[in-house]
Amino acid sequence: MTAEGTIPKQAKGLNVFERYLTIWVVLCIVGGIVLGKFAPGFAEYLDGMAIYVNNAPVVSIPIAVCLFFMMYPIMVKIDFAEVLKAGKSIRPVGLTLFVNWAVKPFTMYAISLLFLGTLFYTFIGPDAVDLIRMPFGLDLPVGATYGIGKIIQVNGDKMWEVPLWRSYFAGCILLGIAPCTAMVLVWGFLARGNDGHTLVMVAINSLMMLLLYGLYGGFLLKVGRLPVPWQALLLSIAIYVALPLVAGYFSRKWIISHKGEAWFKEKFLHVLTPVTIIALLVTLVLLFSFKGEVILSNPLTILWIAIPLFIQTNLIFWLGYGLAKLLKLNYKDAAPAAMIGASNHFEVAIATSTMLFGLSSGAALATVVGVLIEVPVMLMLVKICLRTQSWFKR
Repeated sequence: MTAEGTIPKQAKGLNVFERYLTIWVVLCIVGGIVLGKFAPGFAEYLDGMAIYVNNAPVVSIPIAVCLFFMMYPIMVKIDFAEVLKAGKSIRPVGLTLFVNWAVKPFTMYAISLLFLGTLFYTFIGPDAVDLIRMPFGLDLPVGATYGIGKIIQVNGDKMWEVPLWRSYFAGCILLGIAPCTAMVLVWGFLARGNDGHTLVMVAINSLMMLLLYGLYGGFLLKVGRLPVPWQALLLSIAIYVALPLVAGYFSRKWIISHKGEAWFKEKFLHVLTPVTIIALLVTLVLLFSFKGEVILSNPLTILWIAIPLFIQTNLIFWLGYGLAKLLKLNYKDAAPAAMIGASNHFEVAIATSTMLFGLSSGAALATVVGVLIEVPVMLMLVKICLRTQSWFKR
């Protein structure tokens, strides 16, 4: 398959937003901190427009709408017909699935626990706590102990008080169980990989997330002493994975049948792309308006979270790349197999952490750090791939 026949035009390189994603996130940090200082009630007002269950906010309606429009444009690009081609490339598909689902979630857990819970524990603050919304499905009285924290009342709402580092840890876990299904199309193309394999894995990973994201999330969060009720996980997956996935599938099918594939790729997706960008940036600004005080009081917070994420990304890349070499894959299959595992679907992680723990949580902040380092780290790995093509057979 040629690149022209598989990859949409908008995926053939980094657009302005994607290329300078790190700068956009830094601007959102500044904008969020300023908003938090001069209009501290604005983000709280939006986050407070929520559906309440048992005196606890469950779904913030404005944030849910914003996050849906962040997810839908990604899901509508997925062509699930590519799944049928998986049988033609058993080894690269098997390798990618093994790294994504049998290795990556557990290495993220271990690395994050080592750095956040041990090496950086004193820097984050042994006594620092995070107030996160009580997960949907719980109806505990004030003063009750749940997991590593306890239920307290703040401004009339029940909140879950947990150690701050545990909240960051939860965000890292949610990143580790979300393999990329969006920008990996760009990374694979820039690395001159097999575009067909990338498309197949984008479709397969989207379906795998629908089935496994809740199972892995529930298990690892429970082991990490931040148990989340299954009701909360299922609701999160339904709103932020299943709903945009189903909406994307049927709207894609309807548009292509009525307007044609060329119009869908060249017109519809072109108009839709800014929607994702705006929704993501608005979400980031609101999130940082909550966490501005934490960042200003401890400016290295982002660094403490970024280091384990950086190590995890490189570890998974080299593991996938090395296994591809052992399996004697050609370079065009090895590069995207390694890239798909290394990259994270940060949009899903942000949406899920916001749904489970709240926009003001440390977990949500940790997922945003994943956005901050995504582009520079993945571009570095693309260059490594290009310089090591000779390691693989043609």
